[in-house]
Amino acid sequence: MSKSHLFVLFLLPFSVAAQDSSRKLDIGLALRIAEANYPILKAKKYEYEAAKRNIDLSKNTFVPSFDISYQANLATANNITGMFYPTDMIPMTGPVFTSNNYSPAIGSAASLLLNWEPLTFGQRNAKINSSKSEAATKSADFENEIFKHKVNVISAYLDLMLVQELLAVFQKNLERTLFDLKQSKVLAVTGLRPGVDTALFLSELSKSRIDLLNAEKNFESQRVVLSKLLVSDTSYTLIDTLPFHRAPTASVLEEKLSLSEHPLVKYYQSQLDWSKSKENLIGKYWLPRLNIWASGFARGSGVYPDGTIKAADGWGFSKYNYGLGFQVAFPILKFSEVRLQQQQQNFISKSDQELLNQTSLELSKQQEISDVTLRNALEVVKETPVQLSSADYAFGALQKRYSAGLVNFADLIQAQYNLVKAETDLKKSYWEAWKALLFKTAVTGDLNIFLNELR
Repeated sequence: MSKSHLFVLFLLPFSVAAQDSSRKLDIGLALRIAEANYPILKAKKYEYEAAKRNIDLSKNTFVPSFDISYQANLATANNITGMFYPTDMIPMTGPVFTSNNYSPAIGSAASLLLNWEPLTFGQRNAKINSSKSEAATKSADFENEIFKHKVNVISAYLDLMLVQELLAVFQKNLERTLFDLKQSKVLAVTGLRPGVDTALFLSELSKSRIDLLNAEKNFESQRVVLSKLLVSDTSYTLIDTLPFHRAPTASVLEEKLSLSEHPLVKYYQSQLDWSKSKENLIGKYWLPRLNIWASGFARGSGVYPDGTIKAADGWGFSKYNYGLGFQVAFPILKFSEVRLQQQQQNFISKSDQELLNQTSLELSKQQEISDVTLRNALEVVKETPVQLSSADYAFGALQKRYSAGLVNFADLIQAQYNLVKAETDLKKSYWEAWKALLFKTAVTGDLNIFLNELR
């Protein structure tokens, strides 16, 4: 076997040799793997779960608090009549003594305290609604991230398929060049062709090998891109070859979806709704709050009213009390602060509204561009098979004429160039048609437009 043939065998795409030991991967499986593994999608899901817990937390404010406490201290009990503001000071209770006694005694206290806010004049409901809006925003963000990632996965899958198809094209071109080289040697021996043709074909053989090596490099690069999106180092064999055997049907041009259903529009709409719910919540801040409380407590002291000190007696309780009451608090002077906060939040809402308008505008125009792109791609796909058929016929005819000594090297190699270009143009035209459909899918917001075409 010649060295050239050995080289061809060596350059056979490694992916073909590895197919038996690798897992088969179609687009549907790729989407499921990516959705389950991709870290950013997990992060968005956890954010959504956290936001849902915040709804429960907001509702939980209706549940009263119930605290149990006990304390003990060692202190003197010198008191005086009069008021002071107890900042950074511990207040003193008990009778006033005429002189100071610096002998300390034990003091103790225990209490049960129930606090309940059964009525918040709309504040609690506003907080719950704001938490629901936040959860809806996180959910929309999660769904939009899933949609974007699935589009990226399909795009990477198509790119890898194209490189895989081009590998076969360049492999076939290498085999043609090897045949030309062998033929030129025979013709040179018989005198039908000059010996320089053999040198020229050796140069073309080197170019063909370089093309194949570059294609293998691109294949490896695209494989890494797809593996990153799948978060998997498993070796996969792509089995969805339909995109390179037929183009999408023209009926997909009629596929339409309301802009309001696009995941990105839903996300910005939920952001706007959340902002408005915050406005409503801020408006409730200056309303009164009703608090109901109940308490039972006991105290013990080693200091007696007559000034006698029995320090150890303070460990036990000697006085017991209970209480029940309510309080209504109205933050009268907070109205101005709340009004400024509302104005601030209102501007944020207006900003969110304009972001929604901008997103809708861009998607609307991109939908028009996607239709034009897809329509043009479908027209190109109709022409490339004709181009390939003609190029293949011309190369076959010129190859026979060359073997008969009727045409020169330049004519044959130009026909071979045209054939390789026609083969790559055919593959790329199918690829561009499916990429155009994917573009339409991305700006329409419905992945089923693409997936249904594969069935």
